[in-house]
Amino acid sequence: MRSVLKQMKPFDYIIIVLCIFISFLPNIVTAAIYSKNTDEHAIVALIKINGQEVDRFVLGEDTEDFEKTYYPNTGQYNIIQKQGDQIRIKEDNSPDQIGVRTGWIQNPGQTAICLPHGLVIEIQGEMEEDPLILPL
Repeated sequence: MRSVLKQMKPFDYIIIVLCIFISFLPNIVTAAIYSKNTDEHAIVALIKINGQEVDRFVLGEDTEDFEKTYYPNTGQYNIIQKQGDQIRIKEDNSPDQIGVRTGWIQNPGQTAICLPHGLVIEIQGEMEEDPLILPL
């Protein structure tokens, strides 16, 4: 160990410190970009039936509350309720009621699914541009 330290010059220490700083630079840049973008973009609820998007709602305290009924197939219905920054499947006529029992969802990545009807509610954070692409 001492022989390695004797072979190092003062400029070597500067290069090592610089390399360590550069190795953490991508983490710093990514954190700065994501912290800026979280306040600028709305959280969106996507309603899909059989894989096709049929509706899209912005979730937020200042948006209008509502109940809306969807009819995926003959004899099937789903009542979707939006209240402030959360949304849920309020009622449906599926046998297992898994979508109804899921309850309120509001965070990006959460889903409520009524599989017999093919209805999916997915919460996404809407972004206008890719945050990993830095402007030149």
